[in-house]
Amino acid sequence: MKTITVVEFRNNLEATLRRVARGEGVLLTRRGRPVARLEPVLDRKIGLDDPIYSLSALAVDGEPLSNEQIERELYGI
Repeated sequence: MKTITVVEFRNNLEATLRRVARGEGVLLTRRGRPVARLEPVLDRKIGLDDPIYSLSALAVDGEPLSNEQIERELYGI
């Protein structure tokens, strides 16, 4: 399992999600401590039309997405 920082994940969101979709697990760390683990969803095929892939298009350099932006994109809220 590859380990990356939350900052690296944010900066490389789309590439990291592609790796996970191909079957690789990723451990996210903040200040050297594990905070989350991303694992592939094996019971369904994730297509390129999955809304998670569009999140990187919303990001502005240096500015994280808000929870509201993510929920609106993923869930249409």
